[in-house]
Amino acid sequence: MAQSDSDSFPDIVELNVGGQVYVTRLKTLTAVPNSLLWTKFTKSSPSELPKDSKQRFFFDRDGFLFRYILDYLRDSNLILPDFFKERRRLQKEADFFLLHELSKRLAADSKASSCNEESGDPEEAELSPATATSEAALRSPVPGGKAGYITIGYRGTYTIGRDIQTDAKFRRVARITVCSKTSLAKEVFGETLNESRDPDRPPDRYTSRYYLKYNFLEQAFDRLAEMGFRMVACSSTGTCSYTSNDPNEDKIWTSYTEYVFSR
Repeated sequence: MAQSDSDSFPDIVELNVGGQVYVTRLKTLTAVPNSLLWTKFTKSSPSELPKDSKQRFFFDRDGFLFRYILDYLRDSNLILPDFFKERRRLQKEADFFLLHELSKRLAADSKASSCNEESGDPEEAELSPATATSEAALRSPVPGGKAGYITIGYRGTYTIGRDIQTDAKFRRVARITVCSKTSLAKEVFGETLNESRDPDRPPDRYTSRYYLKYNFLEQAFDRLAEMGFRMVACSSTGTCSYTSNDPNEDKIWTSYTEYVFSR
């Protein structure tokens, strides 16, 4: 007896995985025979699977990591981002969804990463392409450069006039601050580093009181890139105030922003 439309799955399937919504094709979900998703979407009917309040098929699993499960199902390959720290958790998800080949690859990658940490020589271990890419990104391209973090901060102001198109006064940076270990800040910025607010700081101590002798953010970013740093995070806060009680006066915006760089 043929299945009725109500007993068959649509070609486009909506999923709710741990609160994250995904939309994909049925053939993607059933790409790996005998996997859990293949079984659910070939051996069951839509009425047998749990759904959320919007009638999306629900799986109580890690919604963030499911994106990588879905990537693997699309083309049987998986390239993880740099600095990916969730291999073991992703392997657990692969085990749950009965994706045995993916689980084996992740297990091999995790083992290779553990060997690198124990031996201290990442170049002697045999890594999968994804792991090798990630590990290479972690190594500094600057010979002898020490690993570490530098936080660049600045407080800026700008004014938006009554006529936004003609009266805008663009970003003004009063001072660019440098927060890091003293020796690292000196290595990167050299003579352009102003140490007057925290003089005679030992090289193995940290400081948040250094600042640069110039006010161009891009100049600082260029220098950090040359020294093998990559931006890994940023945050910003801003406030707006009037210059007077007259609502027709220009608005002055002030903001504080920090950029975190790693090598």
